Amino acid sequence: MRSWSSSASSGCDRAPSLDPGTVRAVSARRATLRARVAERELDALLVTNLVNVRWLTGFDGSNAAVVLGAAQQRFITDFRYLTQSAEQLEPEWEREIATDLLKRAVEGLPAQPLKLGFDDGHLTVRQHAQLVKLIAEREVKLVAAGGIVEALRAVKDDAEIELIRAAARIADAAFEEVVGAGIVGRTEREVALDLEIAMRRRGAEGVSFAPIVAAAEHGARPHAVPRDVPIPESTLVVIDWGAQCDGYASDCTRTVATGALDPRDEMIYETVLVAQEAALRAVRAGPTGKEIDAVARTIIDEAGHAEHFGHGLGHGVGMEVHEGPRLGKTGEDALAAGNVVTVEPGIYVPGAIGVRIEDLVAVTEEGCVVLNGLPKALRTVH
Repeated sequence: MRSWSSSASSGCDRAPSLDPGTVRAVSARRATLRARVAERELDALLVTNLVNVRWLTGFDGSNAAVVLGAAQQRFITDFRYLTQSAEQLEPEWEREIATDLLKRAVEGLPAQPLKLGFDDGHLTVRQHAQLVKLIAEREVKLVAAGGIVEALRAVKDDAEIELIRAAARIADAAFEEVVGAGIVGRTEREVALDLEIAMRRRGAEGVSFAPIVAAAEHGARPHAVPRDVPIPESTLVVIDWGAQCDGYASDCTRTVATGALDPRDEMIYETVLVAQEAALRAVRAGPTGKEIDAVARTIIDEAGHAEHFGHGLGHGVGMEVHEGPRLGKTGEDALAAGNVVTVEPGIYVPGAIGVRIEDLVAVTEEGCVVLNGLPKALRTVH
């Protein structure tokens, strides 16, 4: 049984180049991907999405492509990353330097008939047209294979989960520092900036997305952009933020009060909290995303707020802050042990208030482990 303790370090120390653990992890990932490529009867897969490249290689530069197959393990980048790629890649990689990565990828293919998979969810129309032109005089068949790497990325190994937990702990500590110092009278934008600075001071590479700080009626916009407007007393403030730690993201939301609230607002908060905790109890390997979503949505619907919860319950988090699997009305994929997902129901009353409560959890066979650590009881701050 997989398990992750709740006492992991809150640090975000970047693993050294060719760290043995990283080498083992990326090697295992490539072996699994090769098996998937073979199952699809492809001779090779062209990987151009930089997040997927990093997941397969450990390389974190800004320009690279990978060609992977039973007989190929090629890494292509440009001159800027000559030294970095040598430091971050294992010796068995065939490293190539080129100015035109797609052209080099095709030129290096064996001179024989083959099927080349490509990421149709990432390659642009112009890049696809270039690929078609490059293979025009070769016996190469292009096969759309988008999602093949992302499906593997959705199930995290233990080391990935610990990196996500480290990012979550950094975010927790930053929240306590900034919100604990007081937010009333400060602008939403100032609080958002302070959250980012506090996370970076604690070792985060950066933010996993631009922090959301939205007070009063502005909180009714699920993805509100912080304003240069002071946060007032006696209202609710939605704060959604996350850190990036060695390539992995965190995501958390808390809604806080800035003084005495209208009883209606307190009831809305309690409804969201009950829905969120019920959904957490339902999370485990096996149910589909829409089944978990329905647990929270039913509670909110029965409280009279069906029209005020318009987004999905959650999403996967990993090297990207939004990835698979999806928890929502259309989420057909069953959760698997090793998925890391958010559980974030909300109620948004236009012109009045918004409430969202979000935890980040690792899915197990029996349930889930919450990776962030902030309390969820309604908190009053000043």
